[in-house]
Amino acid sequence: MRKRSSYKPKGVRLDNMAWVQSGLKRVEDVSESSTIKIRNHDAMNTLRLGQATELEINVIISALNISEALAQRGVGSDWMPELRAAQDHLLALARRGMTTRFIVRGDELTALNLAMEIHDAQLETVTVKQLETAMEDVRETVRLRKARPIVENV
Repeated sequence: MRKRSSYKPKGVRLDNMAWVQSGLKRVEDVSESSTIKIRNHDAMNTLRLGQATELEINVIISALNISEALAQRGVGSDWMPELRAAQDHLLALARRGMTTRFIVRGDELTALNLAMEIHDAQLETVTVKQLETAMEDVRETVRLRKARPIVENV
């Protein structure tokens, strides 16, 4: 049997100028921004009501990870201690919820609400390119196993 080639052609971008201009737009001006905010706040509301599933927890984890990446890149870096505290509370909540249900405590909910407000403020100021870069930073952190896992491997 013949060996397959590892060559894979790159995609062709048909309109380079539109691609560059879309990266310069603010996230607030893009139609998907309202979808992102609705998804994040729906997950927070479901958590507040005590009906959260793993899907909602993952949405909140993603939002806080992106907030941290944006803060590390200089967008809202003065809020880094509050973001870190919210991530600590979310980690404790997620670990506790893996065995039972995701029930949030008062101090955890307060920290998570503040972190979500910070995330919303960041989304109002950043460009699409900055958001994509932050998302790539999060992917790289997870790929390099620098993120704190919810379930510890034995």
